[in-house]
Amino acid sequence: MDLQLKSKTAFVSGSTQGIGFAIAKQLLTEGAKVIINGRTREKIDLAQRKLKEEIPGADVSGIPANFADPEEVDQLLKALPDIDILVNNVGIFELRPFFDVEDSDWAKFFEVNVMSGVRLSRGLLPKMLKRNWGRVIFISSESGINIPENMIHYGMTKTAMLSVSRGLSQLTKNTGVTVNTIIGGPTYSEGVGGAVEQISAAQGRNVEDVKADLIKALNPTSLLQRFIQPEEIAHLATYLSSPLSVATNGAALRADGGVLNTIL
Repeated sequence: MDLQLKSKTAFVSGSTQGIGFAIAKQLLTEGAKVIINGRTREKIDLAQRKLKEEIPGADVSGIPANFADPEEVDQLLKALPDIDILVNNVGIFELRPFFDVEDSDWAKFFEVNVMSGVRLSRGLLPKMLKRNWGRVIFISSESGINIPENMIHYGMTKTAMLSVSRGLSQLTKNTGVTVNTIIGGPTYSEGVGGAVEQISAAQGRNVEDVKADLIKALNPTSLLQRFIQPEEIAHLATYLSSPLSVATNGAALRADGGVLNTIL
């Protein structure tokens, strides 16, 4: 299927690894021009080289920015060309008991996970509306609905993303612009993989066995019964980026492996 992305330009925040990298790769495969993002030029250069090796002829560039710093986000917005597809993917997470999370931690998580999408959308959405075409996609998490007791500060930000996305979609009435959210499930990113390998080494167990036990212990409602691969989230993001998805707007679509025990 031709997703009609060959003339489009995309910006994917937090895309030097994990889900963001997988989304950038699939958009490039479909012929889109993609601008990736990471906190440092070194990370961006490494990701660019990898993408160009895997996709010969890929039109990929990168702009560094730390989304905890509003001034760096302002500079990023000034450096960006006209963007057709905005993927608000950047985010931070950690396991920490509620009573150990300081006010500054709450502020940092909100700044990176929520305000990144607010600032990018505020800067890029008006031009999409003026051109009468655009796609804005937020990458949220099932943790924004099933709030983990050891990641309440993280879950809060993922809930907020759902509200921001739905609210922004109200601004797109009678246009060719859409705003949607993907609710991801437990995904085997680099960070998760590193933690699993540490557990495996410490316990002297096979990595696959550790992964299976973690899913059973932490996500017993999963219908997939395994970690999701970043590429499996990216498939949905790439479709939502396409002109073919115009009838999907203001939606929160699940790619959670069936972890959420709800119909909607």
